[in-house]
Amino acid sequence: LLVAGCGKDKNPIAPFQPEVINNADAFQFQITKAKDVTTTVSYSWSNTGTQATINHSTAMTDGSAVVTVYDADNQQVYTHGLLASGTEQSSAGVAGVWRIRIVFSGFDGTANFRVEKL
Repeated sequence: LLVAGCGKDKNPIAPFQPEVINNADAFQFQITKAKDVTTTVSYSWSNTGTQATINHSTAMTDGSAVVTVYDADNQQVYTHGLLASGTEQSSAGVAGVWRIRIVFSGFDGTANFRVEKL
């Protein structure tokens, strides 16, 4: 059903009720009942701090989903597969506009996480 890199402008996660809340210092992402999603999505996020917490709440039945966070200097400060639960911290970085990237590969389930200024 979904083909990454098909050259179309369609949002490949649109069928899975995406909920993205992107406020300064607080970002939240969720897709529900995803089936065989293979794509990469990225968001710019304003973090006035130099670190962030990443709170996981994902129910995955197949595939993988990896979240990576980059600071305002495009330095990787966090990367990890989405977890069923838990809160982790990023490394210290540079405040400003950060980038949050999620790479899905054959993902089935509900992906949910938050990134908040520490």
